[in-house]
Amino acid sequence: MPEILVPETADLARMVGAAGVFAVPAGDVRLSPDELDPAQILAGSPQVSSVELWSSPDGSQSRGIWEITPGTVTDVENDEIFVVLSGRATLEVENGASIELTPGSVCLLSAGTRTTWIVHETLRKVYHCVS
Repeated sequence: MPEILVPETADLARMVGAAGVFAVPAGDVRLSPDELDPAQILAGSPQVSSVELWSSPDGSQSRGIWEITPGTVTDVENDEIFVVLSGRATLEVENGASIELTPGSVCLLSAGTRTTWIVHETLRKVYHCVS
């Protein structure tokens, strides 16, 4: 299947506004590389990439697709819900909780939660985030 290119964010907003809907095959969308703070990397050489499909006018909410390659990283989370599309990871929370993320997993994160992502297989998720 050919790789899917997503229009620029401004074009997406116009498309959704005009048609009221937008759909892409999330597993095939081309993502853009993102910077990962080297201080967050605990093991391996993980790389992150994403595409933002929508953001609120005030920038406080966003929806998109995000991916991370194998390795271990730390993060401080925003309020977020996501669904894992592909890959596998263990998400450890500072308080000792640990969950396994596999395709189809739905995860809710609370703002300020300190996490460690142990990515076993490149993980791709679709998300809605509130900052």
